[in-house]
Amino acid sequence: MTLTNTEVPGFRAGKWVLDPTHSEVGFHVRHMMVSKVRGAFGVKSATLIASDNPLDFILHATVDAASVNTNLQIRDDHLRSVDFLDVARFPTMEFVSSGARVSGDEFLVDGELTIRDVTRSITFQVELGGFGYDTDKVYRAGASAKTTIDREDFGLTWSATLETGGLVVGKEVTILLELEAFLTEE
Repeated sequence: MTLTNTEVPGFRAGKWVLDPTHSEVGFHVRHMMVSKVRGAFGVKSATLIASDNPLDFILHATVDAASVNTNLQIRDDHLRSVDFLDVARFPTMEFVSSGARVSGDEFLVDGELTIRDVTRSITFQVELGGFGYDTDKVYRAGASAKTTIDREDFGLTWSATLETGGLVVGKEVTILLELEAFLTEE
């Protein structure tokens, strides 16, 4: 299926709210140049206000920075520290959309990502999962999204250099979203 500006089967205009129990903000980053460390954050809130055109919407999402979880407490504590996220000063990260477009079967969603009070333009590649009613007759939508950022662009500059010259923590961070939202107003 090729998406168009006006044709997305099942799409409905209205106010969509992210279901945090069925959504995840994940990430992975190179560790010691030999593997990837994976982690996730909790979504504090996310709302999408959509018009009849699926490419015309406003999305605002807030992530709880202190919720970072890589399944290793000492690493999570380090990520929360001033070396990385500095959650005492910057408790949230935010994304605000600025536009959307279509490329083949994907939506590309442009917007502004703010981490540590530094805002940069990014683009998410979005794959729609579908639309439908749940068992309680609530209309839902699902999507997956991906982007890659340079963490140093957001002031996340801590690392150590290995004997081989590589970094303990890679510069590129891939952000992976698994999202489910429900329609609250049409």
